[in-house]
Amino acid sequence: MIKEHFFPTIIYAQDIQLDNKTLSNDIIVWSQKEKGLKKTNVKGWHSDTNMHQLPQFKSLVDQLFLVIQDVWKEEQLDKQPVLGNMWANINYPGSYNRPHVHPNSLFSGVYFVQANEASGKLVCNDPRPGVQTNKPLRKNKLPQQLWNECHLAPIPGRVIMFPAWLWHCVEPNESNDLRISVSFNFLQKGFE
Repeated sequence: MIKEHFFPTIIYAQDIQLDNKTLSNDIIVWSQKEKGLKKTNVKGWHSDTNMHQLPQFKSLVDQLFLVIQDVWKEEQLDKQPVLGNMWANINYPGSYNRPHVHPNSLFSGVYFVQANEASGKLVCNDPRPGVQTNKPLRKNKLPQQLWNECHLAPIPGRVIMFPAWLWHCVEPNESNDLRISVSFNFLQKGFE
């Protein structure tokens, strides 16, 4: 039998070293000064989208550019990456993010600043239209290439990047602590 994989959706992840304690404190202070935006967040706080322009977050921006360079090589993209926007999210106990995509972007991602097992996983859905309408019964545990959705743990210090058109959401924070993350969008130079 010939077996080939076509049209895969690749999700990239990389662990980076940052001072997450200071980053958490800076984001919490920011949330106390500004009301925030209402987007896909339910009962949580979403900062303004200019985070990448604020000097206290430069170390994170620099690390994201290092990670995206590897993604660009893997994707064989030739125009330089541009960070279109970036924002902080605080998911309080019980809060979550509704399913969404990131229009007008090429790659989107999240950096986990503060989280634990119960604070809500990132859920990404199979992007093929109609695939959720056909769920055949199977006896065995499926290999990940046959999953309809994946649940990615929010590991502090981890960056996850994926195509901006990939539907995703964040499960409810079932912990008693804050789930703090940073989301962002990359484009190619000339398309910003």
